[in-house]
Amino acid sequence: MMLGAKVLKTPEIWQVVALIVLQALCGVIFIGDVASDLIRQGVSGLTDAANLSELAASMGLILGLMFETFVLWRLIGRQKRMQHSLSVASGALGDVMEGYFRTWVLTPTEADVATFTIKGYSITEIAKLRGSAEGTIKTHLNAIYRKSGVTGRAQLVSVLIEDLLRGTLLGSDGQKAA
Repeated sequence: MMLGAKVLKTPEIWQVVALIVLQALCGVIFIGDVASDLIRQGVSGLTDAANLSELAASMGLILGLMFETFVLWRLIGRQKRMQHSLSVASGALGDVMEGYFRTWVLTPTEADVATFTIKGYSITEIAKLRGSAEGTIKTHLNAIYRKSGVTGRAQLVSVLIEDLLRGTLLGSDGQKAA
């Protein structure tokens, strides 16, 4: 599995990787210590409680390290898949919006105002972003609502979301996603 660049830029992942490396170094040191004790003491060292407890602790550390690495690998893969799904959904929403805007024959300005409205911006915020008067934005919104056959912002968003929920998104391989 290839790791995505966005996933690897997450600082928490590098912190966990650093912790795994530190634990691996400790494991090597502990195993080396137990091995040197056993070499020095010979076969009788295998019956020494201190050596057995050090060996068990070292093996526990190594097993924990392997499990931690496996879990991190799975979490990175899951994060990558979730980012991909979010990207697909974002692109799908954009495609759905553009399709409706063409169907409703919105002007470029109306499409821009509709996009800001769908994103949740207020009339005042849209006016500031577009450098227009609030009355102008209200006029555009009335035209958008009339052309789309809805009565307000909630219905406008609902039309788009319902279409997304009914639609089938395609995966990265071009096949229908489950």
